[in-house]
Parts: sequence; C-alpha cells; structure tokens
Amino acid sequence: MTTKELEQEQLRLSRKLHKAVWKADKEFGLFKPGEKVMACLSGGKDSYTMLDVLLHMGKAIGFDVIAVNLDQKQPGFPEDVLPNYLESLGVEYHVIEKDTYSVVMEKLPEGKTMCSLCTRLRRGTLYEFAREKGITRIALGHHRDDIVETLLLNLLFAGKLEAMPAKYRTNDNNHLVIRPLAFCKEKDIEEYAKLRQFPIIPCNLCGSQDGLQRQNIKQLLKKWEESYPNRTEIIFNAVQNVSPSHLMDRELFEFLDI
Repeated sequence: MTTKELEQEQLRLSRKLHKAVWKADKEFGLFKPGEKVMACLSGGKDSYTMLDVLLHMGKAIGFDVIAVNLDQKQPGFPEDVLPNYLESLGVEYHVIEKDTYSVVMEKLPEGKTMCSLCTRLRRGTLYEFAREKGITRIALGHHRDDIVETLLLNLLFAGKLEAMPAKYRTNDNNHLVIRPLAFCKEKDIEEYAKLRQFPIIPCNLCGSQDGLQRQNIKQLLKKWEESYPNRTEIIFNAVQNVSPSHLMDRELFEFLDI
C-alpha cells in the first residue's frame, strides 16, 4: 500500500471502531460526563486500541481517562515501553507494581493453566486502586470475539450459559466495569493496531502456555468461519437475543406458573 492508502485504511478502521463503541455506549450507557474512566492497559493490541478510542470518546462526551498498568513482575517485562508511550500521548497514567507473577507460579499446580488465578489477582489489585483514587468506571479491553469465546468456553467446559456483559457491577457493588470494545471485531482491532504501530508487549505469562482451552475455541471458531462465514457474528447476536422461556433455568422463568 502507498502512504495515502495506509492513511485511508487507518481512517476507515478508526471510524468503524468508533462507531462500534458509540453503539455500545448508546445501548448500555457505558460513559457519563464528568466521571473518571480507568483504562486497564496490558500492553496488547486490545488495550492500546481501547485507550485510543477512550481518549476520543472522552473529549466528545466529557469524561477523564486515566491509564493504568499492572506490572506483575514477569521476567523480562519491558518496564519502560508503556510509560514512554503514555508520556508521548500526554495522558495521565499510573503503573502499579505488584509481584503477582511469583504468587501464580507458587500457588498453581504443575500442568494447570494460569489464567483464572492470574485474572483474580490482577482484578483485585486494579479494583483496590480504583477505590483509592475515586475512579468511577473501570474499562477492560475485551472485544466481540472474546465474548463469543467465553460463551463457548462456559457452555462446553463449565456447563453454563454465560459470556461477558458490556457493563456490570462487581459482586461487592463497589465498582462499575465496562467493555467499550464489546461490539468491535478482533480482526479490525488487529489491523488497526498494526497501522498505528502500537508498541505491543507480548504476554509471557498466560499467553505463552500450551493447550489453553481458549486457544482451542479460537481455532474452532476459525474453522467454522472458513466453512460457514459469519458464524461468530451469529453467535454474538444470540447473546443479545435470549428467550428465557425456551431454556430451563427456573430462576429466569416461572415454569410452575404455566
């Protein structure tokens, strides 16, 4: 591509991603003027893209964006990459240093995946920071494909119909968590991140493990898409089109009253 074509493609993807986030805000009420939104950054393509969109939305709606990264003390983690990038943007940011890596390595039995324990420790630390700083909304970088993968993971391995909502209250009711990229496709995010040349930091903890069920689900969806295009989109639509009376959860529908 020529430089002009690359710029046009970046603009097209930017508009597409912004449109998807505006849709999520309209349908779920993700943002509110005058509030503080904490953008949780991992250094991956999703969180960089989310920050990029949030800065745009913040100016349009009138909320403040605070970028936060949790330095989990993973061996070889490049500590200077995110601060340098965030300083170049002029955005307020905080780096929380907490050695959750050692905790995960110590507590987890050999052969088990790290995701669930790592996630719990990371979320707990971020929630505590948000409470200390009076931050009202916590933004996570999960996208449409993450939501579909989680639905299938829970369906096939946990025996429950559960995915990722675009907005929810934590169990203790202290935090409001939002997923601005809920309607964004992973392939669009990946292409946009490449065009923007975000300084991606590879994950050497959970992302480097073999045999993760999420990776298996991702491959399954990829094969489905090759044979039956738009499968992921159709499954995602199903999450928004639920019929409790046609399931069997007695807490969602009063079958005894029929």
